[in-house]
Amino acid sequence: MKTITFLLLTTICLTTTKIAAQALNEVSKTTFSIETDPATFILKGYAFHIRIQPKNSQHFIIGAGTYALNLPKLMVNMNSDNKDKGWNVRIQNAISIFGEYYFKESNRKWFVGLQTGIQNFKNTNDNTATKECKYSNLLIMPSLGYNWHPLKNNLYVKPWMGIGYSTKISGQTSIDNLKYTISPLVPFLTIHLGYTL
Repeated sequence: MKTITFLLLTTICLTTTKIAAQALNEVSKTTFSIETDPATFILKGYAFHIRIQPKNSQHFIIGAGTYALNLPKLMVNMNSDNKDKGWNVRIQNAISIFGEYYFKESNRKWFVGLQTGIQNFKNTNDNTATKECKYSNLLIMPSLGYNWHPLKNNLYVKPWMGIGYSTKISGQTSIDNLKYTISPLVPFLTIHLGYTL
């Protein structure tokens, strides 16, 4: 009887240890996700982002991305200095780094984030159609969002919003006597689509 009990306990211990080790391995590996913002393609641009959940990270994700788009007139006209003055504003290219903290577990449900990056702009104006101005901005944006897995698999939908601080770091925002005014605060709302590899 003692031998059977010993063998049973040994089997239970080994099985439990194996299950615990498998769970630890799941947590302890670095995972990668790719994301895009479909709205940028509609706005004649692109967006490609990579997210990394570092080994043993339960709540944090870091990442980097690049994007481009034509700013909608609604965003240009938010600043009364630029409203209905013929400005066409394009982010030619941008590079950002991201950090996100998830309250439950990484890449699921509610999160807060912070991104910082450089945006390179090219503006034209309908009143001087043959000229343009180019400049670069620094952007720092805290954000709030939700990572939803509607199909219960690795595909996710991530609506988020942020308010960024933006300031010019190089270039010119004027074309002849027309001056484009950079708004220091930039509200933003979008939906990313992503997949965890």
